Amino acid sequence: MKSNRLKLKHLIMGVAMAAFFFTSIGSLWSGYQMNVDSIKENTLETNRVYAQKLASTADAYLEEAFQILGYSASNISSKMNDGNALEQETDRLKMQNSMFNSVVITNADGRVLSISPPSIEIKGEVLTSVGAKEALTKKEPLISKPYEAITGRLIIFISYPIFSASNEYLGMVAGSLYLKEQNAFNNLLGEHYSHDGSYVYVVDEDGRVIYHQDPSRVNDMVTENKVVKAVISGENGAQLVENTKGIKMLAGYSAVSLAGWGVVSQRPLDVALAPSFDRVQDVAIKSIPLMLVSILIVLWAAARIASPLQQLATLTEESLDSKNVEGLKSVQGWYFEAYSLKSVLIRSLSFLHGQVLFFKDQSTTDPLTGVTNRRTMDAMLAEWQENKLPHAIIMLDLDHFKSVNDTYGHAVGDKVLQFLAKNMKAVAREGDVCCRYGGEEFVMLLPNTTAEEAASVAETLRKILANTISPCGRPVTLSAGVAVYPQMADSTEALFEAADGALYLAKQAGRNQVMVAGQDN
Repeated sequence: MKSNRLKLKHLIMGVAMAAFFFTSIGSLWSGYQMNVDSIKENTLETNRVYAQKLASTADAYLEEAFQILGYSASNISSKMNDGNALEQETDRLKMQNSMFNSVVITNADGRVLSISPPSIEIKGEVLTSVGAKEALTKKEPLISKPYEAITGRLIIFISYPIFSASNEYLGMVAGSLYLKEQNAFNNLLGEHYSHDGSYVYVVDEDGRVIYHQDPSRVNDMVTENKVVKAVISGENGAQLVENTKGIKMLAGYSAVSLAGWGVVSQRPLDVALAPSFDRVQDVAIKSIPLMLVSILIVLWAAARIASPLQQLATLTEESLDSKNVEGLKSVQGWYFEAYSLKSVLIRSLSFLHGQVLFFKDQSTTDPLTGVTNRRTMDAMLAEWQENKLPHAIIMLDLDHFKSVNDTYGHAVGDKVLQFLAKNMKAVAREGDVCCRYGGEEFVMLLPNTTAEEAASVAETLRKILANTISPCGRPVTLSAGVAVYPQMADSTEALFEAADGALYLAKQAGRNQVMVAGQDN
């Protein structure tokens, strides 16, 4: 038979070349994407952990600050009228602790009794700053929001109230952090683990920057940043975000619970991904020689493969029935060999596929109820035991099922069994397997399940059946026994014996109930 369709050897050569090209490009691209995804994931996790570590350290720092100020407050509560003692205390706090840029003690009206470093302009004055007023009003340990002090500095005011022995409010002792100047808080956060554009910043509960490696950014409002929105709401995590300069950053964030602040650690996306392209380029260069050799081999093999296939196609066409096959028109036989072979292949493959599906279904499924049959159940349990997978089984049996068959007939009895199987599937969780053990006996396999969880599943099924009209026109009940591997048995046989024993106890106890093996029910 003559044909103008393309020959197979030409198609193999063309497809092989196209396949090599697209496979190579696809492999390189997928490798690049996998590398990119891996880098993103690792960088986000690194930044999340780093931010969490800094947040924990900041919490510890603030907690220590409260302890130091609290100790000082209790120390000077009886010396509020001793100016020398107060000056010694502020000097001690300032000299012995590098936490604060300045330390101040005030009376109950907010008048400065002592300050370190000494300031003639402030000593004796009444503090009118936002932080001081808030501390004097609330009379409790307090971390203020950032505000501009009378000195013009942007500060955070950490204060602790002073009470007398009779619980009279005497004033406060407080330390100030100058946000745009060097202090212990800056030392805590200032040295980031990398110098490639990565940086850390801290925001307060209003989304205001209170620490940044660029001092000019301190006091900026960044509430539009989705990471900032998340962290000031108390969340911890990591995500891709675009900063105020339009640079995509891989950011990790964590809340400072004591102050309501949030720590953000981030790295530029382009910096993180910079090594990816170089790696892909290196792989491509090293792969080229092998690809060229492979193409030559495929081109040689194409000619060798096409010759016998062409002969086979001709002989097949001559030996087959020439009648049309339903659905053949949808298959485009656009080259000679495919046109010759498509009829027999479609017919054979359709038949084989149908047979495979039929026998597979028959070999694994109980034909009446549609649940897993016993042979498949046994194979599954053997595999679970071999892999030491913890699991529970529920062995259940319909109560007085013989009377259903005797009263309503076997056809109705079969429908009752199907009704039970349907409800078993309804209560089964993801991964659970429903099986027919034999007759009216059924088994549920529950991987990684405790006895309590299995008993709960069985109890749910029991209640459904007891409160639902079955195909016989009335509710039917079941009894169930639960056993767990390896806690209750070291083998499948022992497990079934334990479950069967529990089922027997359920029957003996009056039926319509669930028993757990080895428990005092």
